[in-house]
Amino acid sequence: MHRPVILASQSPRRKELLAQMGVQFTVLPSQFEEHLDHARPIEEVAIELALGKAHDVAKKHPKAIVIGADTIVLVDGKQLGKPKDESEAYATLHNLAGKTNQVGTGLAVVCLELQFEVVEAVLANVHFKPANKKLIDEYIATGDWRDKAGSYGIQSGAAPLIDYIEGAYDNILGLPTATLADILQNLGVQCHPAKPAPPVPMH
Repeated sequence: MHRPVILASQSPRRKELLAQMGVQFTVLPSQFEEHLDHARPIEEVAIELALGKAHDVAKKHPKAIVIGADTIVLVDGKQLGKPKDESEAYATLHNLAGKTNQVGTGLAVVCLELQFEVVEAVLANVHFKPANKKLIDEYIATGDWRDKAGSYGIQSGAAPLIDYIEGAYDNILGLPTATLADILQNLGVQCHPAKPAPPVPMH
C-alpha cells in the first residue's frame, strides 16, 4: 500500500529539503503548542516537540506517514526559539557573536495505523564570528531572522556572521535528511539524503 507522506511543518527550509530527498508529500502544519524547557537537554525537548507536532497531524490522518521536526538553538545554557520581534532578534545576534551555539533538531516519524513511531535527535555546532555591528544591522534589515530558531538563517543571509560549522548542515536548516531517509526507507518510501551545500566552512 502506498501511504501518503505528510510534513507537519510550514517551514520552507524543511519543505525544500524533503523535496530534495525525492519524497512526494503534502504539507499540513501542526497546531501543537511549542514550549521550551531550560531544565532539560535540547535534544530531549526537541524530540518532545517534534513528536507532539507529528501526533497532532497523525490523529487526523492515521493512515499517513507523518514527519514532525523541531529545532532549538542553545547558547550559554539557554534555549532559544524564534524571536518575538526585531529587538529580540538584534539582542540575540549580538549575544551569539564570538560564541559557539549548539543546534538540536528533533525528528519524529509516526504512522498510527502501523503503530509506527521513531524519534531521533541530531546535534550540530555553529561558531559565530566576533560581533560586527554593520553586518548584524544589514542582516536584521532583511527580515530573514523572522520565524527562525536563534534569530538566524544560515542559508538565507546570516552566513557572513558565521565562522564555521561542525555537524550536518541540513540539521542546522531544520531537517537531518540522512537520519530521515533511513527511517522512511524502512517504511518503503523511496528517497535519499539531501546534500545542500553549506555557505560557510565545515570542520
